[in-house]
Formats: sequence, structure tokens, C-alpha cells
Amino acid sequence: MLRLSALYRYPLKSGKGETLQQIGLDKLGLDGDRRWMLVDEASGRFLTQRAVAQMSQLSALWNAEGGLTLAAPGFSAIDVALPGSDAELRGVTIWRDTLRVPDAGDAAAAWVSEFIGKPTRLVHVPVERARMTESGYGSDDDQVAFADGYPLLLIGQASLDDLVQRVGRPLEMLRFRPNLVIEGSDAYAEDSWKRLRIGDVEFRVVKSCSRCILTTIDPRTGERSADREPLATLQKYRAQADGAMFGQNLVNDSNGTLQVGMPVTILE
Repeated sequence: MLRLSALYRYPLKSGKGETLQQIGLDKLGLDGDRRWMLVDEASGRFLTQRAVAQMSQLSALWNAEGGLTLAAPGFSAIDVALPGSDAELRGVTIWRDTLRVPDAGDAAAAWVSEFIGKPTRLVHVPVERARMTESGYGSDDDQVAFADGYPLLLIGQASLDDLVQRVGRPLEMLRFRPNLVIEGSDAYAEDSWKRLRIGDVEFRVVKSCSRCILTTIDPRTGERSADREPLATLQKYRAQADGAMFGQNLVNDSNGTLQVGMPVTILE
């Protein structure tokens, strides 16, 4: 039997992941997932672990007031309020998309600038300012917050187990930054799925996930592997025209609640 074995949320794009037991969904995927992002102050260009590896050590968790609490080794934690309707809008760029989103203010900017080591701003995307997903995949009205391309990423536990065996050393699931982990399927079974249901929520599988250098960063230490693993192994047996594929991008077709242990039904 297939079941949902793990749930992960990433409040800040490219920040530390958060392990969950239960979470709701809205039209942009898991509630609160990748709704915050760091950008270069001068250019508005988004920042990730690809260029700033220490972001793997940046904890950003939603707090009880509805804002964000930032923490990192050697830094005092700071609470950041959710920007109000009168917040300054900042022009930002994420991949090929440009948009204007609320800035989190100067106190947050000072904190993240010290952490990053250059002038940096923290921004938030409300649902009404979300981006459209890549054209040609999914539906024309599918939207995404600050995730790379799609609201959700799914990986089968058996797929990671197979990769671990090929690489020859343990690998953390968080290295691949999924939202949903499915247990009970064959390795890479998710490659052939088109629609699935978990609880009362149905999902569409829209595109395989092309992996990058971020997979070589140890999420516990922020250190990059000298041998480029596991990306080097993925490129040997999972390479396609768009890159080395591992995991599937999803769009949820309804809201609802997910809980670890829920059965998973493959609809198509």
C-alpha cells in the first residue's frame, strides 16, 4: 500500500527545511511554503544555496504572529512581521519572472545582509501576487509562489534508496527538498504517475524535476561534496535533455489537509 511517509515545508526559498506531521494546502501548494525569499538589494535577483551555500544553515520558520522567525549559527534570532497592505513593493527577479512583492522592512534587511555578507532584502509573496507556472506544462491558470517552477515536489522513498545504493553512502532526503515523500512504491514509479489522491486532495503530475548543484550540499553542514555526489551519479543514469531527473513536480487541484501516514491512491 502506498502512503505519505514524510512532509516538508520550506518557508524561505533555499532556507532550512521544516519536517511536518500535518499541513493544509492553498492554491500555491503547502500553506506557507516558499512564500519568503532573499534578493540582492541592487538587482532584485533572487538568492539561493546555488551561489550562497551558507543559506542551508538559515532557519526561517513561521511564528505564532503569522510572520517569520529567522535564526542562524552565531546570530541572534529575529522576528519579522508579515508585510501589511501598505508595505513597500520591491521589483524582484526569479529565473525569467519579474514581479513586484512586499518588502519585509529595514530591520529584516539589516539582519539578512549581515548573514549573507552583502546588501540583501527579504521579500514575501501573497497569494494575489503569485507567478504563473511555466507555460506548456499543467494548466494555464496554475500558479506558484517562490518555488523554482511548481508548487510541490514529490519523491518516492524507494527512489532515494536506490540512489543511495548506487552512490554508496547515506543521503538525506532533505538534500532533494521534496514536499511529499511516498512510501511503498517501486523505485522511480512516480515517473509514470499522472494523477494521484492523498486524503481528499487530488494532484496532477506536471513535470519531472531537473536536479542541480544544490543536491551536492549537505543540509546539516552546508558543505559541498568534493566528488559532486549525488549529482554525478544521477547524471550517469537519470540524464535527459533537460538534465538529471529526480522527483516529480505536482500541482494540487484542491485545498485540504495532508497528514503523514495517509494512504496514497494513483488515479492515472
